[in-house]
Amino acid sequence: MRDVELLAPAGDLEKLKMAITYGADAVYLGGEEFGLRAQAKNFTIDQIKEGLEFAHQRGKKVYVTLNIIPHNDDLSGLDEYVLKLNDIGVDAVIVSDPGVFSIVKELVPDMEMHLSTQANTTNYGTANFWFKQGVQRIVVARELSLEEIKNIKDNTPKELEIEAFVHGAMCISYSGRCLLSNYMTGRDANRGECAQACRWKYNLVEEKRPGEYYPVYEDENGTYIYNSKDLCMIKHIPQVIEAGVKSLKIEGRMKSSYYVATIIRSYRMAIDTYLANPEKYVYNDIWLEEIKKASYRDFTTGFYFNKPTEEDQLYGSSSYIRNYDFLGLVLDYNEETKIATVEQRNRIFDEDTVEIFGPNKEYFVQQIVRMWDKDDNPIDVAPHAKQIIKIKVDKPVEKWDMIRKAREE
Repeated sequence: MRDVELLAPAGDLEKLKMAITYGADAVYLGGEEFGLRAQAKNFTIDQIKEGLEFAHQRGKKVYVTLNIIPHNDDLSGLDEYVLKLNDIGVDAVIVSDPGVFSIVKELVPDMEMHLSTQANTTNYGTANFWFKQGVQRIVVARELSLEEIKNIKDNTPKELEIEAFVHGAMCISYSGRCLLSNYMTGRDANRGECAQACRWKYNLVEEKRPGEYYPVYEDENGTYIYNSKDLCMIKHIPQVIEAGVKSLKIEGRMKSSYYVATIIRSYRMAIDTYLANPEKYVYNDIWLEEIKKASYRDFTTGFYFNKPTEEDQLYGSSSYIRNYDFLGLVLDYNEETKIATVEQRNRIFDEDTVEIFGPNKEYFVQQIVRMWDKDDNPIDVAPHAKQIIKIKVDKPVEKWDMIRKAREE
């Protein structure tokens, strides 16, 4: 069996636990500073410590992002933060800036370091340079084909690991090194504050006709000229692994717990099926069908097989497709009464027909016919956010299982 890692995003503590429970081998997360997702809830040191304990008890790993492109003032407090991360036992830090790399290397020389995709590694010469400095893993640039990744792997030491994105939002700028957000809103994408200006709808204004907006469009819906489709490589797991990718990375620290669980579950099934018997591996359409039960844009394979064309852009809308709602999270189950205790996440009605799914098992369809509040009073609707309710279920469920419902067309 090959040593392959499924790496999940963790925007907060619940998402970390969800990712690990649903099959991630490792998670990456940001602290309150020095990472590239300032709008995520992110983690305090105590929360990182709790997440580490949860992951390590299950044989999983936690990586912490230090991947901003810092200005002078951004380096304030970095020394103390790095030492704290080392003290609590994080498995690796993700860096992109040589200055940050040098500080970490000097303070904690034994700390494992991964080089972020923000560092734009596109060739084996650069990969070898960073390996000689002490980097153990390269997160390759998103602009590479699988052939180029294999070439890097073939021309670098076997000890150097390759990590690559296989699923999630694609940035139209070179590995995310973008100034558009900063220019438009004053929010620096390279310091964790991207406003996603590339997803906005644009019009053309002629210099001598201020206030007159000319549409830029492909059809009557307009044109979102920088708006990429989402990356999805679920159909191509064998090719990714055969190219030498050690860690298959999911994008989405800003996404919901439901999204993380749904995506990780499908990729876990695909990877495990391949690793169990590579010669007899057969892709299963169910994996993509399950992925589409989380919010998504239309999909692309990015740069992996050829350079993207107009077919890889979304011109009509920047909105997500959302066919299912996440209704609730199972907290407990009584085998004798067949009653599940559930934390509500969207309104649940008596007589709803729902799907219940969990890690390492198929979903089943359930009609809700009996429902109570936490004090055992019968109810016909659960309208309150995170309301604790009880539901009669036909099949056994477990803690961390999820309830979803197809949206009416």
